[in-house]
Amino acid sequence: MQVKPFLQEVAEDLVARFGNQLENCAIVFNNKRPSAYLQKHFADIIGKPFFSPSFFTIQEFFASCTSYKIADFYLQFFTLHRIYNQLLAEEKLENISSHKFFPLAKIILSDFNQIDADLVDAEKLYRDLEDISVINKDFDYLSAEQYEFLAQFWTSYSEGKHKKQQELFIKMWRRMPKLYHKYHATLKEQGYLTNGSVYRYLADDITNHQEFISNFDKGKIIFVGFNALSSAEAKIFTQLQEAGKALFYFDADTYYLDDVSQEAGLFLRKNINQLGLINEFANQASLMKSAPHHVNVYKVQGQSAQAKILNNILAEDYTSAETVGKTVVVLADESLLIPTLQTIPTTLNGKEIDLNVTMGFALSTSSIFGLVDLWLTSQLEILQRDKVSYKNVEAFLTHPLTGLTQKMRDKILTALLEENQVEIDHKRLIRQSGLFETFYKKIDDPQHVVTNLLDVLDYVLTRLSNAKTLKKIDAELFVKTIQELNRLHDTFSNHIGKEEIPFVIYLVQKSLQAIAVPLSGDPLNGIQVMGLLETRNLNFDKVVILGFNEGIIPKSSIGNSFIPDSIRRVYGLPVLENLDAISSYMVYRLLQRANNINFVYNSLTDESTSGEASRILKQLEYESGFNFNYNELNLEVKTEAFKEVKIEKTNNAFIQETLQKYLDKKKILSPSALTQYISNPIDFFFNYIAGIKEPKEISAVVEANEIGSILHKVMEYFYEDLRSGEITAERIKEKRKQIPALIQRGFNAVMFKNPDTVMEYKGMQKVILSIVDAYVNIILNQDEAQTPFHIISLEQKVEAEISFPLRGKEASVKIFGFIDRVDVKDGVTKIIDYKTGSDKLTFKDIPELFNSDGKHINKALIQTLLYTYAYEQFSGKTFVEPNLYVVKTMSVDGVWFKSGRQNLSGAYLEEIKPEFLSELRKKLTELFEAPYFVASAVEDNYKYSIYKTLFGK
Repeated sequence: MQVKPFLQEVAEDLVARFGNQLENCAIVFNNKRPSAYLQKHFADIIGKPFFSPSFFTIQEFFASCTSYKIADFYLQFFTLHRIYNQLLAEEKLENISSHKFFPLAKIILSDFNQIDADLVDAEKLYRDLEDISVINKDFDYLSAEQYEFLAQFWTSYSEGKHKKQQELFIKMWRRMPKLYHKYHATLKEQGYLTNGSVYRYLADDITNHQEFISNFDKGKIIFVGFNALSSAEAKIFTQLQEAGKALFYFDADTYYLDDVSQEAGLFLRKNINQLGLINEFANQASLMKSAPHHVNVYKVQGQSAQAKILNNILAEDYTSAETVGKTVVVLADESLLIPTLQTIPTTLNGKEIDLNVTMGFALSTSSIFGLVDLWLTSQLEILQRDKVSYKNVEAFLTHPLTGLTQKMRDKILTALLEENQVEIDHKRLIRQSGLFETFYKKIDDPQHVVTNLLDVLDYVLTRLSNAKTLKKIDAELFVKTIQELNRLHDTFSNHIGKEEIPFVIYLVQKSLQAIAVPLSGDPLNGIQVMGLLETRNLNFDKVVILGFNEGIIPKSSIGNSFIPDSIRRVYGLPVLENLDAISSYMVYRLLQRANNINFVYNSLTDESTSGEASRILKQLEYESGFNFNYNELNLEVKTEAFKEVKIEKTNNAFIQETLQKYLDKKKILSPSALTQYISNPIDFFFNYIAGIKEPKEISAVVEANEIGSILHKVMEYFYEDLRSGEITAERIKEKRKQIPALIQRGFNAVMFKNPDTVMEYKGMQKVILSIVDAYVNIILNQDEAQTPFHIISLEQKVEAEISFPLRGKEASVKIFGFIDRVDVKDGVTKIIDYKTGSDKLTFKDIPELFNSDGKHINKALIQTLLYTYAYEQFSGKTFVEPNLYVVKTMSVDGVWFKSGRQNLSGAYLEEIKPEFLSELRKKLTELFEAPYFVASAVEDNYKYSIYKTLFGK
């Protein structure tokens, strides 16, 4: 059975009814799209040239009926803001800034529009409902149920003391009737109406507006495919029908029209039964019951996975999608557009696939919006502090549209990394000239926000065109963005003279975010991709709905409003259930003429979806009698089998050559390299042989190791002058006055490579300065307790050779390091090492220190004993003692290493030294002789390794 599309039936009926007089008719739709289809049907039926009827959307039709112009959003916003501030001034309250008012205004304007479209008495609705007594007095005409709604709403406001928030809310409500009337009067004086007030204005008596309507006296005004009507539309439609000027074609099916329990028919029943609008297609057979419907339900796991299934569903349409109205992909969830476009191929077997996307591509997901957004945020930074953050400069340098050469990018980024500049001076960026000069030009006037941005886009566009690197889609997006900015400039220029620049930047950002760019395609042929609202009046043989989830269809919220649900019900304004009825209707009318229906929903629960199929699907399963076929996409999760990563040394020439460099003393082994090898041998390979380093980053956050470096610098500065004589408690006390200045020098030396940098510290930097201050004072407290003593050296570099057996011969390596400080007290030489981490003073025994698969490695001890050995070699001294200043714990634990209760000093230390050397030699033999670099068996030994992912852990 061949089912005709609704619009074809409308076209046949109109041609039969009006013949040559069609040109005298006005055809009014809810949206623009159906007119192309209806014209196609007219052309097919008439088969020769003819004068077309006039086509309108309902807004266009109403706007044409009046001599007033429609106020755009910005005129509405700025007018509303001005009047709102006048009212606040009358109440002796301070003005509200544009920025703060903007989100409020969007809600107020939307409410005003709804009040007008539904012909609600704004005065009554906004009247002060402070307590139940007022309700009793004013609402005696309400039914018990309506009264109940109001009482429910106000209980929260009338019990106990008003909270401040509630008082502000009530004050705002009191202000609303005045705001409403003044706002509309001000617009009207300038010759403007809002969309909603056009409806109210015409609903008074549409037949008074004869001038425009008389154009269609020889024909009729034909309303096609309407469903939910506002009160104003209902009144206007009824008046036109009574005056014999209108015809109505409702796309209805008795399946849901005659059954009052079917929410899909809710509004049609209202239109036909209550308002008495006559449906020209009244007595048609139910297609829901009689036509064949095959339904496939696809339950998939994951948001994007819904689109990935399209290639299975559309396989046959790729080869034969020529016919009009054959196939539609409806995106109930519009965020699926990109995955859908990425899934449907452009060609198949060398033949192009016919695809038309009517939804428009969101500009906010494009690289052009990324560049604009980056410009807007950079401008805010320049306005606030004449600097731009490093992350924004880096984003600019690496943005695909700026077209900077790799060489230039690297040069600038390397320079900034060297200086560790978290923020870059505006002047410095401007000095780069070219694109930099245009991009970072400071806005000096709110009127120039849009013009400066247009200059940037113009510069980038010209550059890309000349370099012939401009993609087609980018070109379309550029054109659309420039058009929108020009439109904004025209609209803004009258209003923004006195506004603050940041607010104008915010408006530009919001405006561009809302743009969708239509993608080219044929609106009649091929596979159509559209949102649910765009399907109104259209029919397709094959329907695929993606995102068929509860909470998406029907939606679970009605949008922002200051009018609470209970009061909306009293005044007949739209409530959440309306959305249910509208969604059900849109789905049912799409299904009634389709024979191949596919519902795809996401079964995973996350923050954006419930993981449940839409209730409309459940309803259809339960009662429709359609033929259902269920498919479930199960994505098997396989974890990769663990495989041990070992790096073979023996047959690897590169590794052998690199290791040989240590033996030839061309490379020197540092204590940290050695401790890295002991903790996790494979890390040594990645770091010191393969040379894989973490990329350097600029960050306002100071890393833990940088705090250590700052502390070392400060201690070096502190003792620099004092070391010439004996260190006494008095000398330390006197020098302590200079600590704050020394800390700033140390901070600048480590963070900005220059101790004399002059800067203002803020935020996290101040926190770091005070942490270092606390650490310095802990060390100096310890030192004061040790006085008197002498300092022999600060930050001294020491080198020593260590020999060890290698393949039956003697080999040796050179080690080096910087010793923080060497003291002499009571004839004993002490090596001092400062630590800001959580190093421990305790150790089990010497063999365990070197056990890579053990839990008792103490890196700090290995390091200080190495320094001790190297210093003894270097200076010829003996009985040198290692001390560790762990700032976090030294006030409690002291500065000596301990095994059990025994301090590592005196005779015990001398006994340990040869054992340490012997174990160290064994470890060095292993480093050069063992066949593999392996990972430690103890996970804690590489807990913080940056190479974890490389060795499969």
